[in-house]
Amino acid sequence: MDDRPIGFFDSGLGGLTCIPYLLKALPRERIVYFGDTARTPYGSKAPSTIRAFAKEVAAFLAETQGVKMIAIACNTVSAIALEELRLLHPAIPVLGIVSPAARTVAETCTEKNRIGVIGTKATIASEAYPDKILGRRPGLKVSQQACPAFVPLIEEGIIENNIMDLTVKYYLDGFIADGNIDTLVLGCTHYPLIRGTIDRLYPGLRVIDPSEEMLRSIQAALARYSLHASGRAAEHVFYASDLSENFTGMIDLIFSGTGYPVTFKALNLEHLERKG
Repeated sequence: MDDRPIGFFDSGLGGLTCIPYLLKALPRERIVYFGDTARTPYGSKAPSTIRAFAKEVAAFLAETQGVKMIAIACNTVSAIALEELRLLHPAIPVLGIVSPAARTVAETCTEKNRIGVIGTKATIASEAYPDKILGRRPGLKVSQQACPAFVPLIEEGIIENNIMDLTVKYYLDGFIADGNIDTLVLGCTHYPLIRGTIDRLYPGLRVIDPSEEMLRSIQAALARYSLHASGRAAEHVFYASDLSENFTGMIDLIFSGTGYPVTFKALNLEHLERKG
């Protein structure tokens, strides 16, 4: 048994989409989350910058918060910096979000399916999803589409309105039609926040949410390393480099009526940079 918290991090509020799945399946676990909201989005930045930011956040979680595991709830960081973070923190499991979703695609799709992956520019350029999907099942057909405007709009709370509808159609109408896409992977943890829009505009499209699939990896790591918590979770803590109203509002929505105590904390970037 291990009552240390599980550390989550993302470039912003998108990684919060992982939390409801964990709370439902693992109610005894405690969460320390860091959203780098002051520097989001990561997906339009250079790989060297993404790695530098990721190292700072991982060091903060491991060295200051004493987490027993780091769950990278960010497709961009998982695609660009996962192996480096594992080398830097060998004493604890460091989990990415790309592999669980790729495994689900490989296990549930056939050569008849046409799979589309949408994500940030950095995630798409890394080829992480096609590499991992085809590494498990080489015969599958995988296409990709970068959607760089989604994250800034979502971070601003522009989710259920005509602006988002037009943006989704701009990126996906041609992509889905030209590729005959029947299975769509949401290759960014922000994107589940607009899943309702995607489902409405493209009925019949199968959507795979990596935020949900990541739970399988967390459960496996807890069992493998005997890290399960012994009792009911204590207070969950959510850090942000810019503690915005959208960030706190999303957490309030997730935890509303659950009875779990939650604390919000702003973290000065200078402190984070020193830890990195």
